Amino acid sequence: MSGTNGDSLFSLHGLTAVVVGGGGVLAGTMSMGLAKAGANVAVLDNNLENARTRACAIAKLGRQSAAIECDATSKSQLEEARDRVLAEFGQVDILINAAGINSATPFFDITEAEWQRILDVDLKSVFFACQVFGKWMVTQGKGSIINISSASSGPPLSKVMTYAVAKAGVNQITMFLAQDFAQYGVRVNAILPGFFPAEQNRRILTEERVSNIMRHTPMHRFGEAEELVGAAVYLASPQASGFVTGSILRVDGGFLAMTI
Repeated sequence: MSGTNGDSLFSLHGLTAVVVGGGGVLAGTMSMGLAKAGANVAVLDNNLENARTRACAIAKLGRQSAAIECDATSKSQLEEARDRVLAEFGQVDILINAAGINSATPFFDITEAEWQRILDVDLKSVFFACQVFGKWMVTQGKGSIINISSASSGPPLSKVMTYAVAKAGVNQITMFLAQDFAQYGVRVNAILPGFFPAEQNRRILTEERVSNIMRHTPMHRFGEAEELVGAAVYLASPQASGFVTGSILRVDGGFLAMTI
């Protein structure tokens, strides 16, 4: 392990990160955390304005940044984004897959269109990005892929069946690729957040649901976006987590440890 102090152990200087869904609150905060640790960051999002806002903030830290409009459910758009990143940054060392949507539609009311849309955004996007950017990392002989899972991935939470199915799939992709990519020097892990109220899930957080969440979370509060940064930097750093692959790192205030 290189480095003997905290600064070098978690340093990402000289590395390039691609954050899919980086215009969002949680992924955007992780993008900033990677930049503060020294990484240059390409922010991919289907909302170009949000991506630009985040990229500008990263640039103010003195890092190279780019905002790239990209539909993560489209392999061709991801390939175009990869080519642009390689043209501007010359490499890809870190990939965070954080595109996501949710829905609380009752089971018998879930339409095929809704089912497919959630699976596309939450699961197929991870599959495609791991193919597109993972292939480059495998050829490069190094890299860290960080997928964003969910406390809903198992056991499943009530009211969000399709989301739970998709996030369980994210865990499977993570562990499968950890086996497959290790021989090429590429690590694949996931961060499993507990409850971090964001735009995609605030609408389903009724007073009753919040009460249930608090009863089941030993720390009795929601997570703050900044509390995901440490996990992201740790898994991104080849010095700090060089022997870590196939892990599902929980950042959930004890939610999955709680019974009665």
